[in-house]
Amino acid sequence: MAEWRSRSEIDSDVVFFSYSMENISKAEYVFLWDLDKTYLDTKFESLKGLFRTVFEKAFEKKNIPGTSELVRAIKNHTSGMSCFPLFFITASPPQLEKKIREKLIFDNIEPAGLFCKDNMQNLHPQRLWRLKKQIGYKLHALMQLRSKLSENVKQVLWGDDSEADAIIYSLYSDICARRRSRDEIIKVLKEFHVIDSQIKKIMDLQSQVPTNDPVDRYYINLEEDTDAEYYMKFGRRCLPTYNSFQSALDLFQLGRINTHQLLEVGTSMLKNYAFTTDEIEKSIEDLVRRKIIGQDTLAKILPRLQEKKLVHNYFEPAIDAVGVYFCESQLTFLGVSEPWVPERVDYLHDFR
Repeated sequence: MAEWRSRSEIDSDVVFFSYSMENISKAEYVFLWDLDKTYLDTKFESLKGLFRTVFEKAFEKKNIPGTSELVRAIKNHTSGMSCFPLFFITASPPQLEKKIREKLIFDNIEPAGLFCKDNMQNLHPQRLWRLKKQIGYKLHALMQLRSKLSENVKQVLWGDDSEADAIIYSLYSDICARRRSRDEIIKVLKEFHVIDSQIKKIMDLQSQVPTNDPVDRYYINLEEDTDAEYYMKFGRRCLPTYNSFQSALDLFQLGRINTHQLLEVGTSMLKNYAFTTDEIEKSIEDLVRRKIIGQDTLAKILPRLQEKKLVHNYFEPAIDAVGVYFCESQLTFLGVSEPWVPERVDYLHDFR
């Protein structure tokens, strides 16, 4: 038996490694981060990419700029919790788990658990197509995780635009909230080439979880530079971002990191990832234009950004930020009509 099998929970191609699950069932907020192209710059869409990933050393694995700093900011902000309720999910095979965990520990991050995909079983000529298909695998893993969490848990999720993560997180929300009938969900999953055994696992797990929506917010890293406007169909709960600083600004606005932690992320972007003040300013301009950052947040943080020389002293967005108010952790902007969570998402028509 492979050594990793004795340390994991295996359900079809979903392999779960549990590290620190004590009190996780009591956590009010749980964070889940897609590892590939959202935290790490991972390549696995081809056999060449998969084997390169397998043989790459832990210290050779490259972060998406600012991600480790952002995770640590969230970790420090939740330091009063009995454990850091962070999970990673990856399409990398479980044979890589030790290297992945070594890399995360090197980044001073200790997650509660890690989901891997047993992709080696797909290295068969008739199953190679499944290397790139992640919807069934990720939904199965998300539902499995949901079954381990508290009834009223809220989850903050990170993904990217290369693996349909917005579709996955929205479908996960619909399945948990029972917004669509069982037959509708099955039809959508079949359209996305989810195989019958995965559909059965997902729907069986639905019957084991509470009827409510655990998804509080999800971020989509625009790794492939998809037009951010495409994601409007998923509602304002879905936030596409061009870099980690934009995610940090939104988390600051939501009260999930503080001013010092936001500044640390921004400073690291400049010092460690060759970002410029112009790029930081463009990131802010973009969020103001898309009505994501409100005027109160901007007024609060802009002087501190100028003080730390993250932006120029004369910088002000060309467009005035609008007013914003909170209602049960949802952001409502004046003059914005798009819903936080749409009643129905058109999954089967992709207008990218």
